[in-house]
Amino acid sequence: MTTVTEQTTYPSGIFIAGTWLDADESFDVVDPATEETITTVADAGPDHARAAMDAASEAAEAWAATTPRERSELLRSTFDLVIQRRDAFARTMTREMGKPLAESYGEVTYGAEFVRWFSEEAVRVAGRYGTAPVSGQRILTMKMPVGPVYAITPWNFPLAMATRKLAPALAAGCTAIIKPAHETPLTTLLFVQALQDAGLPDGVVNCLTSTHSAEVTEPIITDPRLRKVTFTGSTAVGKILLRQAADQVLRTSMELGGNAPFLVLPSADLDKAVQGALDAKMRNIGEACTAANRFYVHADVAEEFTRRLGERMGALKIGNGLEEGTQVGPLVSSKQLAKVRELLDDALANGARTVVGGTSPEGPGYFLAPTVLADVGPQARVWTEEIFGPVAPITTFETLDDAISLANSTEYGLMSYVFAENLSEALYVVERLESGMVGLNSGVISDPAAPFGGVKQSGLGREGSHEGIEEFLETKYVGIRL
Repeated sequence: MTTVTEQTTYPSGIFIAGTWLDADESFDVVDPATEETITTVADAGPDHARAAMDAASEAAEAWAATTPRERSELLRSTFDLVIQRRDAFARTMTREMGKPLAESYGEVTYGAEFVRWFSEEAVRVAGRYGTAPVSGQRILTMKMPVGPVYAITPWNFPLAMATRKLAPALAAGCTAIIKPAHETPLTTLLFVQALQDAGLPDGVVNCLTSTHSAEVTEPIITDPRLRKVTFTGSTAVGKILLRQAADQVLRTSMELGGNAPFLVLPSADLDKAVQGALDAKMRNIGEACTAANRFYVHADVAEEFTRRLGERMGALKIGNGLEEGTQVGPLVSSKQLAKVRELLDDALANGARTVVGGTSPEGPGYFLAPTVLADVGPQARVWTEEIFGPVAPITTFETLDDAISLANSTEYGLMSYVFAENLSEALYVVERLESGMVGLNSGVISDPAAPFGGVKQSGLGREGSHEGIEEFLETKYVGIRL
């Protein structure tokens, strides 16, 4: 165990068959606000991956045989531990990812709720029994766990992404291997520790922290004992995993990239629209797949909307997320900051006008001031690439059909936002948007009780809600001749 603060200690990073292990190699976890090393964790390799697969496979039969109530109670105990340890979880998220402490506490609540939700879903899995209308045979269906699961999580929501995948897998009776992003592994380690402290049997969950993603993934995803891959991350990596999963005909859940349009229709209440834009753009410093990426505003209200949004974003306080009053923390890494600045520079080269922001304070830290851009040219990359940072590009439209066409002009289809007071106008647009989720007069709609997922190249499957546990269950049919 490495002591980082008086309040928090972190395991080594590799957890296999109920034991925390070290490795020959390690890597630093860096605070993006200070650029200082928080701690080092073990850097897993292919041998660890094979051992984790062995452990998950060996534990699978016994875990699948536990009663739904046993699994439910373990998850509920884990939920209680996460809430009891909220301070350690929140401070850890802020230190390794950069988000303000208030947002980190919000993620503790949000992430823990997936554990509580699926503790309740565990006891509600059911099949059916009926009579075939022609043959008279009896039809019996039963739900079975798919088997060992490989879960790969991103760096931007390190608790919620772990709980959103592991909680339904465990509730369904599946064992799992989780590989958190190397930028933010510590929060996941705390969650795995909570599972262990709640009484999770050895081998049911295994954790691999690693900077060698491809090398660690290969022996797991090619193992015939693996039955499911669940991934949140970029579309490019998702496509690689889908190709690899095809060789084993694996079940997959893919929550991939986004390019969310934010539509302000003629009837919009601008007070609601500006607040919604702030919520949809600046949650998690803009580093969210659901973040508003493209702002399309009706020409009649564009000038006023742009002015108000610029004022609100320009007033946000930038700083270390641990400092009181901070509203905007750093981006997660120097690489991420460079990517956002590249997109910003490209927009300016394509005619954009800076309404507010566009600058970075002197270091340390990977900071970028919240930025609003107007008059962004149609060739700018911000219209086609996920920004993943605090930059809001704005352009105008004239008709609802124009807005729909602009919104759908992307290969992505995860999230859309629509602001309008006229219900007919709103529903006309909402029904034609090509996205798995729509926020109508709301800038934040993610909820453990709601299905989360996209269409087109934004992914496959749904997480959360009743649909979330189905992703980890197979349907077995038994035909009975009486």
